[in-house]
Amino acid sequence: MTTGPAPTVLPRFVVAAPASGHGKTTVATGIMAALVREGLDVTGFKVGPDYIDPGFHALATGRPGRNLDPFLCGEDLVEPLLLHGARASGPTDVAVVEGVMGLFDGQIDGAGFASTAHVAALTHSPVVLVLDVSHLSRTAGAIVHGLTTFEPGTHIGGVVLNKASSERHVREVRAAVESTGVPVLGVIPRDAGVEAPSRHLGLVPAEELDGSAGLVAHLAQRVSEHVDLPAVLRIAHGAPPLTAAPWDPAAALGNPPVSGPRPVVAVAGGRAFTFRYAETEELLYAAGLAPVPFDPLRSPALPDGTAGLYLGGGFPEVHAAELSGNAGLRDSVRAAVAAGLPTVAECAGLLYLCESVDGHPMVGAVPGRAAMGPSLILGYRNAVAPSSSLLGAAGTRVTGHEFHRTTVAWATGRTDAVASADPAWLLDGRSDGIALDPAGTGTPTVHASYLHTHWAGHPGLASRFADAVHAFAAAPTPSSAHLVPSSAKPPTPSSAHFVPSSAAPSQCLGDADGHDLLHHGDRDVQRGLVDLAVNVRRAAPPAWLADVIAGTIDGLGTYPDTRQARQALAARHGVDPSCVLPTSGGAEAFTLVARGIATRQALVVHPQFTEPEAALRAAGHAVGRHVLTADHGFRLDPAAVPAQPDLVFVGNPTNPTGVLHPAEALRALRGDGRVLVVDEAFMDAVPGEPESLLQPGADLRGVLVLRSLTKTWGLAGLRAGYVVGDPGLVAGLAAVQPPWSVSTPALAAMVACSSPAAMAEADRAAGLIAEDRATLVERLTETGLTVVPDSAAPFVLVDTSGLGPGSIREHLAARGFAVRRGETFPGLGPTWIRVAVRTPDVSAALAGALTDLRRSLRAS
Repeated sequence: MTTGPAPTVLPRFVVAAPASGHGKTTVATGIMAALVREGLDVTGFKVGPDYIDPGFHALATGRPGRNLDPFLCGEDLVEPLLLHGARASGPTDVAVVEGVMGLFDGQIDGAGFASTAHVAALTHSPVVLVLDVSHLSRTAGAIVHGLTTFEPGTHIGGVVLNKASSERHVREVRAAVESTGVPVLGVIPRDAGVEAPSRHLGLVPAEELDGSAGLVAHLAQRVSEHVDLPAVLRIAHGAPPLTAAPWDPAAALGNPPVSGPRPVVAVAGGRAFTFRYAETEELLYAAGLAPVPFDPLRSPALPDGTAGLYLGGGFPEVHAAELSGNAGLRDSVRAAVAAGLPTVAECAGLLYLCESVDGHPMVGAVPGRAAMGPSLILGYRNAVAPSSSLLGAAGTRVTGHEFHRTTVAWATGRTDAVASADPAWLLDGRSDGIALDPAGTGTPTVHASYLHTHWAGHPGLASRFADAVHAFAAAPTPSSAHLVPSSAKPPTPSSAHFVPSSAAPSQCLGDADGHDLLHHGDRDVQRGLVDLAVNVRRAAPPAWLADVIAGTIDGLGTYPDTRQARQALAARHGVDPSCVLPTSGGAEAFTLVARGIATRQALVVHPQFTEPEAALRAAGHAVGRHVLTADHGFRLDPAAVPAQPDLVFVGNPTNPTGVLHPAEALRALRGDGRVLVVDEAFMDAVPGEPESLLQPGADLRGVLVLRSLTKTWGLAGLRAGYVVGDPGLVAGLAAVQPPWSVSTPALAAMVACSSPAAMAEADRAAGLIAEDRATLVERLTETGLTVVPDSAAPFVLVDTSGLGPGSIREHLAARGFAVRRGETFPGLGPTWIRVAVRTPDVSAALAGALTDLRRSLRAS
């Protein structure tokens, strides 16, 4: 005899209202945030297809907001999806479900199907009613009485009175409501600060509000002050146990085998693409894929290894100018789609793939032009696939919903493959969207439509898309070869062959025991992980720079000539060309310093990028260390640096701490017979470069400054760097540099990147890095981790010792993120990680993974 799953105790309640506009979102979000402040683990849900409210739930709880919709997923899945959501990010103390519209308002002509009351009944959940009493007094009691008695089985456990005014008014309303036998749980006074901004499709998403975190904090405070939270929790704990089995994405897909590399599915995020269901990415992962977020507003190209593209919903019409301005990404997407990249585009994704939106150029992968229309198109839809497509065979039937105010005018009279394209769906018999085969593969690889679907209700859509992505990744074709890089990694070298340091003349000098000095962040990256380990921000150079590099191809039969690059770099820094030496990236510069500078004893200031020390040791130098510590903020005190070494190497801003040392402190390290080498590889990520030693008129005697174009301009594969400094020292480096070590394309890049326009672009990029870094620090701090303060670099150093004594890298990798390990840097241990600055949506996803990890570790 078989038995079902054991009953699950899940405290829960549904927040409902008599109609829209009573304050469900503000009260529900405020309750969630207030309960989290009380130390509870809360998971938020939303009745219906809405994406915006779950964004506020996620801000309040630190967990993904989820949807419960009987129309989109079927009645049988509502309880399993509730249980899955409650455990997906760790144990849940209480689940809060925000309703939709009025308590009994559901599908038109559906007799309340998919209403808040329907979901409350399916999940056996009590209801907390929010009632706007700003224009009511005693009638409030009649409304509560009616809602309580209208439909048998609906249990209203209490009422929160919203937008109350005077004490006299409150007494009248409270008495009327409590006469029905339903208790009043709280009274929230009028307060404009608890209302989120709205626009043509409802509330503005949390991701687009600069003050959204502050708004949620304010809601938590107001709810804590005015709502009886213990009474609310008593209602939640009164919910009966649930008997269904939690939904499982792998089981929904038939438990597909998952082995080998995970092809990357680029998932659009950021402020313009805020609409997608959490279960979509969970299904993709269960199908053996690696969902990797990117921001069409900011990302310069699709993520490395992209083998599939998911463009969900959002507001591209609001951000059309910015989306259009990111021409590099538009070109990347257009080329990838044309090459047959499996692509699903829902609503906002459809608009992004069009030729234009309100006159702003878009990707141009589908033959349509979008514009704002006169009215809102909103509602549930039954859809059928008119022909075989990327998401289903001909005749596949699904449910979905539309939510847009734009319309698309499709091009006619074309003679290419687009002319014979089929609609993506028939919505209640009406054509919607387009299914395309731009690469001529014989089957559509693009599915673009206004229809939003919930893949948990239709897992066959995820399976079919995943099959196409796996096939694309495995195909030995030119189109996929450049999108899916090889997983082969170079072997990790041992540090055993390095020359050990001589006896240390002071305590601050040491050796390299226990450190792999040639460990780089790219070795912490694995296919399928979001790369937060490598500090190269761009996946490829911008289009104008790529054109410059491509323009050198016809001259590759001639040996490289460095003169023009030296002159351009010299003009860039206001020095004589004799002070400049182009190099094949920073790596060659480190080697040239080690080979071209005679020294009795070298000193490296740590924590610091280890490759310079590796180069010095490989060249036979005696190397010591001056180790800066966390309790002093990893800041340099020149007076504490030993006087004996005649070569001192220091980074600014330092890798991995991000600390920007004052130029005055660095100049204090100079001395008779001492060479000061400053690695400024990340200085162009600092707006204005205020602490660079390469200021106009600077005294460069005894100084070598190493610079890199790799980080800002996406040239890691080209190797473009240079040295600026004392001309006598520069000549010594040039004497040991192999002939023609710097390629013609790299030299052309140096000239182009030294132009005033390029320098201005780099400074703007530095400003964006500073903004994104502030967001990253805020998100990491919210998780309870310690971040080294005041980083000026495109990365931050984080102490994770609060999560335990060991490294969390493997835990983060299991959750889809690669970070740079800290224990390879002298002075740091395994609890330290370096995290590269990425776009805010990636930072939010990382914070969610860390919060999930903290809960998991605490539960274990």
